[in-house]
Amino acid sequence: MNSSADTNAPQVSAEQEDFMKKLRATLEGLPHEINLYLFTDRDKINDVFSDSAREVIRFFRNMTSKIKFLEYDLTHDVARKWGVDRAPTLLVAPERYAIRWLGAPMGEEAKTFLETLILVGSGKSNLSDQARKIIGKIETPRKIKVFVSPSCPYCPQQAVNAVKAVVEQPEKVSLEIIDIQCYQDLAYKYAAQSVPQTFADDVLIGQGAQSEELFALSLEKMEPQTLFIPDSDAELVETDLLIVGGGPAGLTAGIYMVRSGLRTAVVERGALGGQVATTPVVENYPGFTQVGGKTLVDIMVNHALQYVQIFQGEEVVDIQPGKPITIITSRRRFTATAVLLATGANHRHLDVPGESRMAGRGVSYCSTCDGPLFKGKKVIMVGGGNSAVTEALYLHHMGVDVTLVHRRDQLRAQEHLIKNLKENKIPILWNTAVKEIRGDQRVREVQLENTATNEMSTLKLDGVFVSIGYDPAVDLARKIGIELTPEGFIRRDAKHRTNIPGVYSAGDVEGGYKQIVTAAGQGSEAALSIFEDLINPYWRKKQAGAEAKAQSVSKKTKQTK
Repeated sequence: MNSSADTNAPQVSAEQEDFMKKLRATLEGLPHEINLYLFTDRDKINDVFSDSAREVIRFFRNMTSKIKFLEYDLTHDVARKWGVDRAPTLLVAPERYAIRWLGAPMGEEAKTFLETLILVGSGKSNLSDQARKIIGKIETPRKIKVFVSPSCPYCPQQAVNAVKAVVEQPEKVSLEIIDIQCYQDLAYKYAAQSVPQTFADDVLIGQGAQSEELFALSLEKMEPQTLFIPDSDAELVETDLLIVGGGPAGLTAGIYMVRSGLRTAVVERGALGGQVATTPVVENYPGFTQVGGKTLVDIMVNHALQYVQIFQGEEVVDIQPGKPITIITSRRRFTATAVLLATGANHRHLDVPGESRMAGRGVSYCSTCDGPLFKGKKVIMVGGGNSAVTEALYLHHMGVDVTLVHRRDQLRAQEHLIKNLKENKIPILWNTAVKEIRGDQRVREVQLENTATNEMSTLKLDGVFVSIGYDPAVDLARKIGIELTPEGFIRRDAKHRTNIPGVYSAGDVEGGYKQIVTAAGQGSEAALSIFEDLINPYWRKKQAGAEAKAQSVSKKTKQTK
């Protein structure tokens, strides 16, 4: 009997079986075959990147007859034919497209690889009309390099942008996706110490993930772009509620609103999950004693997708209050009766000389994304709260020589984190503030000040990680005239209403306790409030009251006369 073997076999849920069935059908239905050429070095024994690349490729190859997999040694004539001089290197349909992967499509980059297969196999870029128009203006060749890391949740968005550009303009655009863990020498050569970073013809055109329209504009202009305004003929989507932000607050609100029977959409310009997506470990979220931040985000997103339509990779560029409210994104227009701002918060900066210049060149705000590049190197983690200590521990366990730098004489982190810090013998520089970050192409040293004695010192190092809190993302709120608190957060009432009729807020953008469970709770609370108001709008009550008061005053004035 084989009962023991059956018992030990991995259990596959009905949802997983359904997903695999759909994936097989999608891949098998692609109109074009996809030749995958993997180049490895036979002199390298137990090369983890080559082994991982084989495993990922074989997984997809076993799902469809449309994928042909060929592996060659780096010394083979085929390697010389395609100009391959590094191993591992993966070429994707080189007969039709100039797409090569330096490293292995593992971790977060498996998503990029799957999307690449679908785009190449379909022969369609799937670019938005706005982005396609921009790419069509490119007249001279563009050689793109996108630096990525398997642990970076933002990287797939940017890498897929580049793949789409190649599929749209195969005669003019070529692409190298470079894994910074596999090819650290290339990362150092381009000073790409934060991911994703994008170069075209060796010119930096993007730091971080961009919407595909901004990416296309940056590629055309050959310099980083920060604003894209869509054409007036952009697609129109009508909703009852438009949620800006795909973090815990926004996703939770979306679930509650759709379950209430109202048309709802979520727009998120970056990675879904917000700050949670890059949190190494989340502790004591209800139901989980300890869980990876990205794992928790995946659970939330999969749940939300069962209810609400999510528009990822789009940036809201304007909100025009009215009846209805008009929302303009980088790709389309929405009309809505109400808008929920769940825009979260952004990493707070040190605001010292050298910080902005060295951003992405040794200065980082995400240990999950950029930490692997600093294995065996010396860095500091600036901060003294839960996030700073958690990320310092994450870097330490990754093999990074990390020192915590805190401007006070005691940490603000929870006791169990402080205990863990001590047990791992991570050094702490107390009463110390960073005054300047120095370097040429990358960080070389920092100038430090002892806040107790004012004594200055210099510390040689390779990287500066910053985790000193967050500033609320209120640019949109400020633009449309929403009142802010003295601390810079959105001012709202007990039902999450702002001073603009029909516009609400939830999550970290409101201030208060910055906890995932708090943000999710505020999202549900705001959704219930919005549902009640859409059924019986509070602004109509105010308007009716104001009109009644005006009529009463007018009547009294006439009687007096």
